[in-house]
Amino acid sequence: MSAGFRMSEEAEIAALFPGEKHMTEDLGYIDYRTLLELQDPYKPADVIRTYRKKMKQLMVLISEDTEADDHRDRYLLQIAELNAAYYILRNKELGRQYIQEREELLALETEWRTLDSDEPSFDAMRRRYDQALRAFLARYMEELILEAGRDPECVEHSGWSPAHERFAGRVLRQFRQQRYHEIHERLPYYDITKPEVDWEERARFAATLISRGEES
Repeated sequence: MSAGFRMSEEAEIAALFPGEKHMTEDLGYIDYRTLLELQDPYKPADVIRTYRKKMKQLMVLISEDTEADDHRDRYLLQIAELNAAYYILRNKELGRQYIQEREELLALETEWRTLDSDEPSFDAMRRRYDQALRAFLARYMEELILEAGRDPECVEHSGWSPAHERFAGRVLRQFRQQRYHEIHERLPYYDITKPEVDWEERARFAATLISRGEES
């Protein structure tokens, strides 16, 4: 595959998935409205039309990619995200709940940012935010994505099957964990705790192993 073709392919993918701008527009909290290029307020008909158009374009792109097998994980993720966007946003109640939980999480982050690390409520707010973040990512970036793959309409338009789900489970977990860490890395007070290593204990353990080896 030539470099020119790779650039063209990346441009096509970028056009198909405008929401995949990590840590920029969606701040890590996946915005399915952006993925489907929807304007608020949107109608179910807009969701259906845009989903079918984008899924068709993605299927053509995959079929024309001579190295599609090498890009399997990326394509699985993109198909899964489109299915989830359609599944969540076409349902008024589920879509409303998703948008509300996303906005609440953004507000919670803002509230946490305003606190000084010395304030008594800081640790409690950090735990509350982290719990809400984990729940949001687990539900909207894994649980409902897999659920969408079992929806008859999603299956019809994306060709999703149990085999796809088996492969996608690992991909989705990795992507969710990646998003979780990316979000925390851009937040204030983020710190990686260095592991505490008892080097003297390790030296004693190594000496014991060596002495046993010599005895044998």
